[in-house]
Amino acid sequence: MIKRPSFELAGVSVEPASRKTINIPVSTLSDHTPVTLSAHVIHGRNEGPVMFISAGIHGNEVIGVEIVRRLLRTKNFKSLRGTLIVVPIVNTFGFLNHSRYLPDRRDLNRCFPGSADGSLGSRLAHIFMNEIVAQCSLGIDLHSAAINRMNLPQIRVSANNHETLRLAHVFGAPVILTSALRDGSLRQEAKRIGVDVILYEAGEGMRFDEMSVRAGLAGILRVLKDVGLLPLAGIAGPKARSIVCADSHWQRAPAGGLLRMFKAEGDVVEVGDVLAAISDPFGQSETEVKARYSGIIVGRAVMPIVHEGDALFHVAAVKSGDIAEAAVDDLATQLEEASLFDEDEII
Repeated sequence: MIKRPSFELAGVSVEPASRKTINIPVSTLSDHTPVTLSAHVIHGRNEGPVMFISAGIHGNEVIGVEIVRRLLRTKNFKSLRGTLIVVPIVNTFGFLNHSRYLPDRRDLNRCFPGSADGSLGSRLAHIFMNEIVAQCSLGIDLHSAAINRMNLPQIRVSANNHETLRLAHVFGAPVILTSALRDGSLRQEAKRIGVDVILYEAGEGMRFDEMSVRAGLAGILRVLKDVGLLPLAGIAGPKARSIVCADSHWQRAPAGGLLRMFKAEGDVVEVGDVLAAISDPFGQSETEVKARYSGIIVGRAVMPIVHEGDALFHVAAVKSGDIAEAAVDDLATQLEEASLFDEDEII
C-alpha cells in the first residue's frame, strides 16, 4: 500500500494519521511578545477533502473558540479521511484586548485578501488566505453577535451558491439567512479562489451560550460527515428543516431611555406586535416599540439603556410563522435530548 503524503503547512510537515499544532509567525506586540496564527492540523490516514474551521476573526466573538475547543476533544478524529485545519483564534490581537478589531481599529473581516506589506490586518489576512484557505475546498467560519447583542443560531450563505445552501441545511441551524458577499470579507475572497465558506452566527460577544455552542458543534459534525471527512453513523441529522430567509431588517429605537423587551430571539412576530417598551428614568413617559416587519427575530439588543436610532431587533422574513416556530422548538428539544452533543459523550 502506498503511504499517503504528509501535509505541509507553513513549512511544517504533518504525517498521515497524526495531528499537530503549527504556530505561524504573524508579528510582535509593542513589548516584543511574539504573536502567531496557531492552526491545529489533523491529517487522516486516508485520502479525502481538505477543510478549515476558523473562529475569532473578530476578537470578542469567543463562542466560536469554545465550539472549536469541544470539537478538538472528540475521539472520533481517529477515523478522519482527508485533512482538517482548525484555527481557534484568527485575530489574536483582538482576542487579547477583548476587542472586535485589530489595534489600528481595522475590522479583519474587511481586510481580505490582504497583502504581505500592507497594514497589520492586511498582513494577517494575507497569511490566513495563503497558508490556510488556499489549501482547502471548504470552510466553516464561526461568529457571534457583537457585544450587547444576541443572535439566534443561524447560517449565512450566498443566495446563488447551491452547494453552500445545501450544506447549510445539513448543518441544521434553525435559520439560514442568504446575504450578499461583502468587499474584503473572508467569504468573498475565498469564493474568488474557488473555496466555499459557510458562516455560523450565534450567541453574544464575550459570552458563552450553551444552546449556541451545542448547535454549532452538532452542525459542524454533520457537515464533516456529509463531505466524507468524518464517516460516523452515530451523527444524527437535524429534526426540522431550516427556515431560509432571503430578507431581513433591523428595527430601531424610536426614542432613547430604558428598554424593557417583551420578545426574544427565536420569537415569530407579526406587523403591529408590541416588541418592547422604552421609558424615561422618571416613569413619566413610555414609548411602545411595535413590529414594522413580520418574521422571526434572529438577533436583538441586550442592553437596557438605548439611544434613539439604536438597533433593537433583527427580523428575518419567513413565509410561514408556524414553520418558523416549529424549527426553533425542535432545535431546543433536539439539544436537550441528544446526548451525542454533550462534551462527555464525544471525547
